[in-house]
Amino acid sequence: MKSWKRTLLSLMISAGMLATAAPAMAAPLAPELKVNNKTIDFATSAPIVDQGTTLVPLRTTLEALNVKLTDVENGTIHAAQGDQKITLSSKTKQVDGVTYVPVRTIGEAAGYTVYWDPATRTVFLLSKATKEAGRGFMWEVQNNGNTVYLVGSMHIADDSFYPLRPEFEQAFAEADYLGVEIDLSKAADEEQQNMIMKLGMYQDGTTLKDHVSKDTYAKVGDILEQNGMKRDALDAFKPWVVETTISSLKSVMAGYEATEGIDLYFIQKALERKIPIVKLESYESQLSMFDQFSKELQEKNLNAALDNFDVLDDGVDQMADMWKKGDEKALLELTNSMAGDAEYNKAMLIDRNIGMADKIDGYLKSDKKAEYFIVVGAAHYLGEHGVIKLLEDKGYTVVRK
Repeated sequence: MKSWKRTLLSLMISAGMLATAAPAMAAPLAPELKVNNKTIDFATSAPIVDQGTTLVPLRTTLEALNVKLTDVENGTIHAAQGDQKITLSSKTKQVDGVTYVPVRTIGEAAGYTVYWDPATRTVFLLSKATKEAGRGFMWEVQNNGNTVYLVGSMHIADDSFYPLRPEFEQAFAEADYLGVEIDLSKAADEEQQNMIMKLGMYQDGTTLKDHVSKDTYAKVGDILEQNGMKRDALDAFKPWVVETTISSLKSVMAGYEATEGIDLYFIQKALERKIPIVKLESYESQLSMFDQFSKELQEKNLNAALDNFDVLDDGVDQMADMWKKGDEKALLELTNSMAGDAEYNKAMLIDRNIGMADKIDGYLKSDKKAEYFIVVGAAHYLGEHGVIKLLEDKGYTVVRK
């Protein structure tokens, strides 16, 4: 298959790696708030995070959204946005005499899309007025009183993906559980970072140049140097970490980041709604999968990222366009392009898809009579070995929404 597709698929179906491939950088303690990319200056009372929910000063935030606060009484907020009256019920919290509320509650009530960037601890509020929602990928399966929505994620995205279609938001609003590959909100946790250090770095005193060819090592140095880093900046890491880091670097330069992906969008909403997050995989299973790639495959994947570095941004643009159009034909073509490398295809898709389908089967057969909103990389769903085919083989009817 074309080598640039290999790299794009790594970006598309490896949720944890983009968020965790390099050690987390220090971040400010207080979250920031940006409205249409303009930072809001809180002169005295700054936003806070309370049990996973970002709270903001009510009056100051409403003013930033051009909304006038009328009054707050018994948890009911009355406000006005031009001629439109806004009334909503929300949990409030008093901090030093200032009323705080969940930012998503007032942001969405005022007509904004809200998402959280954990890397910079920034809440973004983006106006919905001029945006047309992309179709994306979503399917529905029902059994035994349970409903499972299968959402195909783009693990890297930008603000042009939002707002999502109302069908996504409605299905999530009724969900009892959010299912994801791994919980990316914990990417910077010490446990996850230690796991990356243990599996992703050489522990025997050797470095990258001892494990790849001179030509490959030279290309790594060239790419790093061209992007303002030292040639040996990634020497301590194994090829699979270097590949992911370099691919992530290019996607960020093109404006796409894991912190803006569909997964994290719904993870943040689940934290704010306080609904359980169930994980179909684990950090350890994803990291171990990459670490267990053969030496030859790791270097092959690394070279794919290096040789296609200059065109990766165009490829990511194409992938983003495919997602927004909800183009199943293009998605299937991209997924099938993996079949040319048996080791890669088996590890990245076939084995993982079986595990995911088995867990979804369990949700559908449970006696909970619940709704599950499952968000995994879009490339996991289609094809002969895709999650949808595996569920159909188990007797379920899967409907595109």
